[in-house]
Amino acid sequence: MFKLDVNGQQVTVDCSEDTPLLWVLRDHLRLTGTKFGCGIGQCGACTVHIDSQPVRACMIPIEKAQGRNVRTIESLKRDDNFSVVQTAWLEEDVAQCGYCQSGQIMAATALLEKNPDPDEEAINEAMLGHICRCGTYPRIRLAIKRASHQLSRGES
Repeated sequence: MFKLDVNGQQVTVDCSEDTPLLWVLRDHLRLTGTKFGCGIGQCGACTVHIDSQPVRACMIPIEKAQGRNVRTIESLKRDDNFSVVQTAWLEEDVAQCGYCQSGQIMAATALLEKNPDPDEEAINEAMLGHICRCGTYPRIRLAIKRASHQLSRGES
């Protein structure tokens, strides 16, 4: 049995110690916003936050997540309101197929929580390794900049 905090809720999961966090989230907790992409930590589709740091959930065994704060895409929407980053994604019409977008949004959220006014280099570094097969990279960058501007105006 493993105990962890997922999106502010204490949960207990009965699984093997080497079960990837991705499968615990999707199969045991039914939090399907986190996507399986490559399974080897290269594409970023499964990005979640552990203790406020973006990580690839497919690469983290549940035993390494025990006792830590895990945050998924489901945590960003509150009281039927999207987060600033999610809203910027919609306003910039980022998603095409949308499959990679939860991982992209989680990476962008982590960046803006640490650095609300990132320059191009910081954006490039934060988004490195996040693959979008539809090629929406220019709109992703515009959405990050839009969210940054909204945050600088005090919007949340």
